[in-house]
Amino acid sequence: MMLLLLIATGCGTESAAPPTTPPAATPGGTSSEPPPSPERRPRAPVRVPYAASGKYAVVRGGAPARPGRGAAVRYLVEVERGLPFDPRTFASEVHRTLNDERGWGRFRRVDHPPVRLRVALSSPRLTRRQCRPLRTGGSLSCWNGTRSVINALRWAEGVPHYEGRLTAYRRYLISHEVGHGLGHGHRRCPGPGRLAPVMAQQSLSLGRCRPNPWPFPGRKSRERHQTEDRRR
Repeated sequence: MMLLLLIATGCGTESAAPPTTPPAATPGGTSSEPPPSPERRPRAPVRVPYAASGKYAVVRGGAPARPGRGAAVRYLVEVERGLPFDPRTFASEVHRTLNDERGWGRFRRVDHPPVRLRVALSSPRLTRRQCRPLRTGGSLSCWNGTRSVINALRWAEGVPHYEGRLTAYRRYLISHEVGHGLGHGHRRCPGPGRLAPVMAQQSLSLGRCRPNPWPFPGRKSRERHQTEDRRR
C-alpha cells in the first residue's frame, strides 16, 4: 500500500529513469506574469555538484504566516550541507512563495518539530536517495513521506519551457511539491493556451498549456496590490 501511495503522489516516475539533461522545450504561450525585469533575470548558472555531503541542516530561525484566518501550517526548511546556495536565502524564497495570496494558504516557518512538512534542497544524488522508490533520474524533484525534496539542479537551472523565468519556475517547484504534502495529486493540461494547473508535471512538459507557478493564479499578491496603490 505504501509503495502504491508513493508512486501515485510523487513527482518521480516508475518507468525508466529520465535523462539527467532538461527535457526538450515544448510549445506554449507566455506566462500570465510579466516578463522579468533585468534585475530578475537569472544570473550565470550555479554549478551544482551531483553529490554533496548527504546530510541536511535545518535553517535556523522562523517566519510568521501571512495574515488571515485559520491555523497556519507549521513547516521547516532544510538544505544539504555542501550545496552552493545560501540557506537563509533559500528559506526566504520558500516562505515568500508559500505565503503569497496565490499560494496554498498560510504557512509558519519554524526550526524544530512538530511540523507538518519539510522543504529540503538536495543534491541530485541525495534527491534520488530521498525519493526512493520513485525514480527521479537525478533531475526531478518529489514528495516522499513528510518531505518536499527539491532537486538543487532544477533549482539552479530551471527548464527550457519556462523561457528563462527562473523565479517563476522555482515558485512552481515549491508550490507543486508542497501541494503533494497537502494531499493534492497530479493534474493534466486542461486545453491549448490555458494556464497549466500547478499540480501538472510542468518540469516534464507543459503539454499545450502556459507555464503557471501558482495554485490560485487569479488572486492578486500583496506585492502587486502595493505597486498598484503607489501608482494611483
